[in-house]
Amino acid sequence: MTGLDGAVIAVAGAGGPTGRAVVARLARAGAQVYGADADAQRLRDSVDAAPGARGAVVDLLDADATRRWAAQVEHEHGRVDGLVHLVGGWRGGKKFGDNSLDDWALLHDLLVRTVQHTSLAFHDSLARSPRGRFALVSAAAAAKPAAGNAGYAAAKAAAETWTLALADSFAETDAAAVILVVKALVDDAMREARPNAKFAGFTDVGDLADEIAGLWNLTATDLNGKRLCLNVP
Repeated sequence: MTGLDGAVIAVAGAGGPTGRAVVARLARAGAQVYGADADAQRLRDSVDAAPGARGAVVDLLDADATRRWAAQVEHEHGRVDGLVHLVGGWRGGKKFGDNSLDDWALLHDLLVRTVQHTSLAFHDSLARSPRGRFALVSAAAAAKPAAGNAGYAAAKAAAETWTLALADSFAETDAAAVILVVKALVDDAMREARPNAKFAGFTDVGDLADEIAGLWNLTATDLNGKRLCLNVP
């Protein structure tokens, strides 16, 4: 079974610019989208812009709250066909000495802990689905860190490793866990704020949304455990 028509998709971190693009794209393709975000207003803006989408204010750093969200999504439709992880954040500097353990603690929560909580909460539902997909958005820095972004790169690398373990758990199922790698993301608001910036190598959030939507047109064998690079050499 392929395609998004009628698929039940959960989007973690649905309230940011990337979340808005992804929620809207999945909804246009016929998916039943359930977004979650800690920020109620941002989530409302995202869901309201995507007809048929729904949202729940969830602290994804709370494992119990995340499990309740997953259970609610499955209870309403009897299945979950996808989980897209979009929770992001960045801290860093130019020199190695700029790296801060306080920044690392924040990034570990945002970029690693939320992956752990959501993947554990949705794992069994995705494994039962004939088209279950888990998509993690990662960064090229995970494989090629710069001196000043050690914490960010390490957190992204840890999230990727966790996702590869998830992929291994899907080996005997029709589900797949895949990593989408970008240099960085750009949206219209960023372009308006910096009209002279070139954003070289950045991936537009709309293009990322298209790539995510396309995951349901590919087989689990084509995707599971793969690291797909977008605009990254």
